[in-house]
Amino acid sequence: MIRRPLCILALTAAFANGAVAQDVQPMAPPGIAADRFPKPDRPVAEIVSPAWALEKRRNQADEVGQVATLMGIREGQTVADVGAGNGYYVFRLAKRVGPTGRVLAEDITPDYLVDLDKRVRESGQSNITVVRGDAHDPRLPPASLDVAVLVHMYHEISQPYGLLHNLATAMKPGGWVGIVDADDIPSKHGTPPKLLRCELAAAGYREVSMKTLKGGVGYLAIFEPPSPEARPDPATITPCKDETTRKKAR
Repeated sequence: MIRRPLCILALTAAFANGAVAQDVQPMAPPGIAADRFPKPDRPVAEIVSPAWALEKRRNQADEVGQVATLMGIREGQTVADVGAGNGYYVFRLAKRVGPTGRVLAEDITPDYLVDLDKRVRESGQSNITVVRGDAHDPRLPPASLDVAVLVHMYHEISQPYGLLHNLATAMKPGGWVGIVDADDIPSKHGTPPKLLRCELAAAGYREVSMKTLKGGVGYLAIFEPPSPEARPDPATITPCKDETTRKKAR
């Protein structure tokens, strides 16, 4: 995994100076603030690049096809790519959902948003909307999503409980959230499945399935989010212990 370090001050300055296209804005008011949630008991990997791996390797594995099939992504659906990066999933999913569907390409990094917005405009695909979110809140419209995918970026989320809590409001009843990641410790750009299951359960999510993807591109974990009213109170969430990292550090 290679993603560039992220500095909150640089982000703020970039947005203030107009580094992001003016129409790349949040699509919903702010959700619950990050400081209402407990901090995760694990390292948070740095963001060092908008791409997880070479496209050739991912294409050979048909990574997007595997994920789309397992998640039942089909024409007419609205799908969010949370942490869209360079748009590797975005353009492929846009073809999958077709002209009657929509892909919301969300990210928080100014440079990525500028580049992705430019690529979307140049592609001529009218069913993609680029969205600016916050690190703890994707800022997506309430009850708008059939599917949300978080691809090789969960280990980079500095406030996972906040992001999951706020993401749940954007999901339609019966919608699914899919997380693609490597089975490794966060400092090596992965999330141990046991830790992932614990953090999602702490946020009120129910596991649907977890499968290893073919081609060495990680695993796909699918969860059903809680309804907005069933989400746990942030004050009651107990951070999950990252035992895998502790064991490997011994």
